[in-house]
Amino acid sequence: MMTPEIAQKILQDNFAEWVLALDLTVMEIDSEHALIRMPLARHLARIGGIVSGQALAALADTSMVLAAIAHAGSFRPFATTDLHTQFLRPVVGTAILCNAQVIRAGRALVFAKAGMTEEDSGKPIATASATFYAP
Repeated sequence: MMTPEIAQKILQDNFAEWVLALDLTVMEIDSEHALIRMPLARHLARIGGIVSGQALAALADTSMVLAAIAHAGSFRPFATTDLHTQFLRPVVGTAILCNAQVIRAGRALVFAKAGMTEEDSGKPIATASATFYAP
């Protein structure tokens, strides 16, 4: 069974340094979903002081991969084959919460979706969907 501690270790051991620089924390995880927290920090901001779209896309992608790993029951090296992100509003507050879910998992492809909200207000800020290939 996947726990937040196991998922956090998988994240630390298998993801790129620039993903780790997002300072993600696995809050909840099971075979149905992953809830990941990303604190807001200056290094995530673009001109105007709002969180960059690249940081939000990386949060969504990473959260959906962790959800896929939890759904599979153990670590597998998933590769993103498609990622679509919709940005709904600029981000303010202290952190972003990303709730990722596996929609369908086949033998080689996993389809997932994610919703990102401001931690303080609960307002939606972005959504994403992705397809992953598992060799």
